[in-house]
Order: sequence, then C-alpha cells, then structure tokens
Amino acid sequence: MTGDLFTEPEDHDDAPATSHSSARRRHTPLAVRMRPRTLDEVVGQQHLLKDGSPLRVLTEGTSGPAGASSVILYGPPGTGKTTIAHVVARGGTRKFVELSAIRAGVKDVRQVMDQALEDRDLRSLTTVLFLDEIHRFNKAQQDALLPGVENGWVILIAATTENPSFSVVAPLLSRSLLLTLTSLTRDDLDGLVDRALESERGLGGAFRLDDAARDHMLRVSGGDARRVLTTLEAAAAVARGRESEEIGVDDAQQAADFAVQRYDKDGDQHYDVISAFIKSLRGSDVDAALHYLARMIVAGEDPRFIARRLVIAAGEEVAMADPSALQTAVAAADAVQRIGMPEARILLAQATVHIATAPKSNASYKALDAAIADVRSGSGNSVPPHLRDNHYAGAPRLGHGKEYVYAHDQPHHVAAQQYPPDDLVGVDYYIPTQNGNERSVGERLQRLRSIVRGTKN
Repeated sequence: MTGDLFTEPEDHDDAPATSHSSARRRHTPLAVRMRPRTLDEVVGQQHLLKDGSPLRVLTEGTSGPAGASSVILYGPPGTGKTTIAHVVARGGTRKFVELSAIRAGVKDVRQVMDQALEDRDLRSLTTVLFLDEIHRFNKAQQDALLPGVENGWVILIAATTENPSFSVVAPLLSRSLLLTLTSLTRDDLDGLVDRALESERGLGGAFRLDDAARDHMLRVSGGDARRVLTTLEAAAAVARGRESEEIGVDDAQQAADFAVQRYDKDGDQHYDVISAFIKSLRGSDVDAALHYLARMIVAGEDPRFIARRLVIAAGEEVAMADPSALQTAVAAADAVQRIGMPEARILLAQATVHIATAPKSNASYKALDAAIADVRSGSGNSVPPHLRDNHYAGAPRLGHGKEYVYAHDQPHHVAAQQYPPDDLVGVDYYIPTQNGNERSVGERLQRLRSIVRGTKN
C-alpha cells in the first residue's frame, strides 16, 4: 500500500540532546525540522486560523458535523498545505495516512477506506487521510474517496495547487470545505527565518545572517516557506565550509541564484498571467506588459501561444487606431515560427511594445458583434434585388442586378445606392473613436455615409 502511518519524530526544544537525536537532526532537512506542530506555529494564513474557524474546529477535534469535515487545501507550493494536514492529525485519537496521487490507485484508496472503517469501529481511531496533489487523481480515483468521506470513515485533507473547480469532481467538492491558502508575505518569511536561526530544531543560534543575504533569500523564495528554509540551510552549509558563523550574500547566492517562478502551463498561472498580459496591453501599461511577457518566457511558455495572443490583441485592442500594429504582430508571429527561442523573445518584445503604446480602439469588433446580434435576432434576412447575383440565365427576369450602380463609374468612386437590407437602412454599426488613425477614418466615414445614403447637402 502506498499510504503509510505518519510517525513524525517528536523532537522538542526542551528535550535533552542525545547523540542519536543530534545525528537524526543533521540528516533531516531544515524545512522538515521546522514544521509547525500546532496551528499557532503556522506562518501566514491568518484568515484560516481565527478562533472558531473550521480549521481550528477540525484540529481541536470538536464534536459535531464541523469537527469531522473533510477539507481541500488549495494554494501555491510552500504555503503550508502539508503542514496543516500534519497539525490536524495530531489532534485527539487520530491516525495519519498519506497517499500520493502520483503513485496511488483505486485499489490503494479502497484499502485505506476499509482499514479506516475497521479502526473506527474496533479501535475508536479516526483516520486522517492526507492526499497530496489530488488534481492528479482521475475521476474514478476521486470517486473511490466518496464513500469514506460521505460516511465519515476518514477525514480527508486533500491538497492541490490547481483550481479545485476544474480539478476535483463535483460530488467530492460539495462534501468538503474548500480552504484557500495564499503566498506567504515577506514579513511571514522574515519571521520564519528568524525562528529557524534561533530554534534548537533549526540552526540553534550557530549562525548570523547579514541583511544582504536575508534580502536575497526572501526575494528569490517566491513566497514559498520550504524554499526559503532550504536556501537558508544550503547557505549555512556554504558558510560552515569556509569556517564562518556569518552567512553572507555570496553564501546565499550560491545556495539559490535565481527566483522561483510559479507557472503551470496547464493550470491557473497560465490563464492568470496571459490575462494580466492582455489587460496590460489594453491598458497601455507597457512596463507591466513586459513584466508578464518576461514571466511567461522564463517559465517556458510556448512562444507561439504568446504570438497568437499578440495578433489577437492587435486586432481587438488597437485595430484601426493604428493598423500597423496588426502588421507588427503578424510579422512577429511569423518570425517566432521561423527562428524559435531564445531570439524570438526580441520579436515578441517589439510587438508587445508596439501594441501597448499604440492608440486603442475596439470599434471594429464591437461593430461586428452588433451586426452579429442583429443577424441572430432575425434582422436583415433579404438582399436588395440590385445587389443580387445576375450571372445566370433567368436572373434578369427576376430583376437581379437591375439598376445596380457601378461605384468606379461615379465621382470619387463612391455610388449613392442602398446596400443593406430594407430593415437595416441607416443603421450605424461602426462608430470610430477619436484615437490615432481612427480620427481621420471617422471624418472620411462621415463623408462616405452622406454620399452612399444620399444625404449629402
């Protein structure tokens, strides 16, 4: 079976040191040694830790429906999902079982459920089942959890970094409390670093951390507690290697030389970042747009995807206010296909800057949307007879093409005649803005409409 009974070593700050415990600590990662044992030790997530909150009720083992609720913990890596599961397991007479969604199957889930039912009925033990990365479970695997959750055989604590609305089946979602964890703040991580430096479970006061090194660690951690503790431990090892008790910025940089980037090309980050990118282009904030472009590039996003979005943005956000923006975007998309990364980033940057700094207009596609709405509502079903095809026998007898005026034979190559169906005569779909090139388009359009509709004075 892939699930194991949780047997975390019980190290206490005030416990007497032994050679065995000291050796164990040396080989246990700092992030594990510093794992909180109570909710009061949990860093951040204060919105979930208030008195009387569902998480505290669950942890304290309060009787009643809320005390036995299963929960789904949703949030970025390193924000405390696994820690909270371990804290909950410490409450009352509880047995902790952990399954990995990467390795476990339906058989493993059913085995846990059968054992949990037996433990409840024969031993008065409550089983806390921690399922990490539940989004990796398929529908059949998630369905296998339902009997145990619904009947209270287990308290399920499921963790996921992906939006549960899309990754967890509806029946399981409806039977669980959804708790959203947020990235840890700089202050949260700063306090955690101080605790790790001083605690006997941590570095035990053996090292000092200079300000530059601290700043680097906090900056590259990406709000991830595990990341900052791992970096601190590695930097301490570097300092120890040069026989120094002070961790300097060079030690920290050797431990972690680049910031962690949270970006899942199939998950929320993919959609959230591209959404922010498009909205920054629309809002003419070129610097923000370049930031989100950089995040996608660093995360390894498909440059062809970015290029396609730029082509769409050129038509949707700029359009006739600067028609050359579409040319730039299309050229960039073509160049990306031809040359690939890393050089393609140069063309993506050019298109991004052009679109972000160009005058904006959505008048073109708004005009089409209005026309589509009229078509769907039943307007304009006919075509005026003089515009109909007359290139077949019998068309003249039907009056097709009769009295059609050839525009190129008229002054300015514009003919005064009816073009839309009868019920749409005089309807204005395209309303140009006063931005960029569209200002002059608007002036020309006013003259064209007056000639075509025969309203010119």
